[in-house]
Amino acid sequence: MAGPAAPSSSAARSVVLRLDDLSLPPRYLTVPSHLPVSDLLGALPLPSPSSYYLTSDGRPFAPSSRVAALPPSASVQLRLRALRGGGGDGGATGAESRDCYLSMYLAKKPDKADPNEARLSRFTCCALSGEPLAAPAVADRLGNLYNKEALVEALLHKRLPKALSHIRGLRDMIPIHLHSRPDADGEEVRFQCPITGLEFNGKYQFLALRGCGHVLSVKALKEVKTSACLVCHKEFKETDKMPINGTEEEVAVLRKMMEEERGKVKEKKDKKVGNGLSGSKHAAAALVAAGPEKLENGKKGEAAAAKRFKASDHAPAHANKEVYASIFTSSRKSDFKETYSCRSLPLGRN
Repeated sequence: MAGPAAPSSSAARSVVLRLDDLSLPPRYLTVPSHLPVSDLLGALPLPSPSSYYLTSDGRPFAPSSRVAALPPSASVQLRLRALRGGGGDGGATGAESRDCYLSMYLAKKPDKADPNEARLSRFTCCALSGEPLAAPAVADRLGNLYNKEALVEALLHKRLPKALSHIRGLRDMIPIHLHSRPDADGEEVRFQCPITGLEFNGKYQFLALRGCGHVLSVKALKEVKTSACLVCHKEFKETDKMPINGTEEEVAVLRKMMEEERGKVKEKKDKKVGNGLSGSKHAAAALVAAGPEKLENGKKGEAAAAKRFKASDHAPAHANKEVYASIFTSSRKSDFKETYSCRSLPLGRN
């Protein structure tokens, strides 16, 4: 019995394989009609069968289909599959779950402080209480601004925050004079430079003069070259200029100056204590330290005299000591006695 006849050359088909998605030119092939279409792709660099699919005349068909199933002079288009379930970058968006998708927008994000608002607040509000600046106002030695009443109350009740630990008492406060704007009714910025009219809003640099406390813009002091206050004409030194809410570098310079001033005060105080007491206290302390030395007449020495004052010992020349001593009640205290019309009173308690 004879076997199946071999396919003839008439069973061959012409196929055009288009590879546009692979950026390759089309291929014109003549293949036997009994072969599967997948054999046409054997020499192509494809990672896996799941990464592509085939179409003919816009209709998809399986790669295992026979070439005979294609129409004569068929055109086969190879198309790559798009990513599934991603955002175009290979990752998942979470859009399949509505709760997960909405949670990205419902989550509260931390509020970011507007730098312009923060700068304006430093120039218009008390650095301690947050209330609007009002007279009487003060500044510390680092250029921060406060309402005096709020700062004094915090000092009395010891409620200053750790950030303001450099303020130890009233000596660390510098009274300042802020010039009000004439048209500032109801507005947030209520002060200005008395010379240039620049608003006290943080956009311009201002200085406080330690001696008189007047607050002037840097522009005013640059335009008018003088060593006297432009408001009260009081003389000042270059070190008396204190920047208001200055930069980090300016604050570092002010802090160093503050520490140097405190060091000088402490050194002066230690030097005074080292030199001992002055005046009568120093003399009395020296006499007491001398001890109860006795003189030739049998009385106690100067230490005892320093403890008790006797008027008779200091009587003027040619004066009766007893009469002179009678002027002072302490010398006649023991002579008071009760009589018919007068009762003796302890004068030491009256």
